[in-house]
Amino acid sequence: MFAKNSSELSTSLIYACIGLLVSASASATIFHGVDFPGGAASFADSVVSYDPAFGGGSVPTATYQDTSQALGIPNYPEGTDPEYVSLGAGGRIVLRFTDNSLTGSGSNALDLWIYEVGPDVEDTDVDISKDGNTWYSVGKVFGAISGIDIDAFGFGTSDFFSFIRLTDVINEGATSGATVGADIDAVGAISSAPPVNVPEPATLALLGIGLAAVGYQRRKRIL
Repeated sequence: MFAKNSSELSTSLIYACIGLLVSASASATIFHGVDFPGGAASFADSVVSYDPAFGGGSVPTATYQDTSQALGIPNYPEGTDPEYVSLGAGGRIVLRFTDNSLTGSGSNALDLWIYEVGPDVEDTDVDISKDGNTWYSVGKVFGAISGIDIDAFGFGTSDFFSFIRLTDVINEGATSGATVGADIDAVGAISSAPPVNVPEPATLALLGIGLAAVGYQRRKRIL
């Protein structure tokens, strides 16, 4: 049996360390002081849409328009810049939970957490939806790591939401710059339930058009 050379040993150690870090991230439940019983699965993991020019204000530079930075567990300031997506002044992003859903806790505990980061703390309007079409406002967060109690807005443990919409408050914070708008690192459902099988909003729209066409053809036959 031959011993590995120092280069091979160093490479092996690096990969071993990476494996341990990935394993630790997957099993962790506390992220920047907030305990998520569901661990990494608690966080939004799909981007539905992104419109940094939604509100008509300035948009961030291309470097800070990487929407994937809003998915998964929060990693600011632990990774390599950029570690978040900037919404733009008045900009908007819609995210989706696919391996879980957001639900109420049945108490005044905070159910939904928004990780807004960066040098300028900025406000964000928050809406939630079960199907990606009908939206309910649950107020706003005021920058940094902020939580929302959705029970306070009339929802409870029998409500399951798959979509969250974040809209930068255009008159709060800087109105120009490379990272203009709220900077979103992660969105987590601390009150988490199993996923809901909801078609993509675009699929629902096509289905609606198809049903309307079928109804029109039937009416023609009757007439």
